[in-house]
Amino acid sequence: MEIAVAIKLIAVALLIGFGAIGTALGFGNMGGKFLEACARQPELAPQLQVKMFILAGLIDAVAMIGVGIAMYMLFAL
Repeated sequence: MEIAVAIKLIAVALLIGFGAIGTALGFGNMGGKFLEACARQPELAPQLQVKMFILAGLIDAVAMIGVGIAMYMLFAL
């Protein structure tokens, strides 16, 4: 029984960790592309900024869903 608990804790740690890494990579990539686009066409910066913030919320939501699944696995299973 103790091995099952250890495997569950490792799975939860990996789920949260990979979610955080994916979110960080997504934000970094998106921010870099946003700055490149604003440097190329400054007149489109306000429109691009709105789209960037919408995507930031979606990227963050995916990570929070992963945290929710991890908490479910930790406490309910």
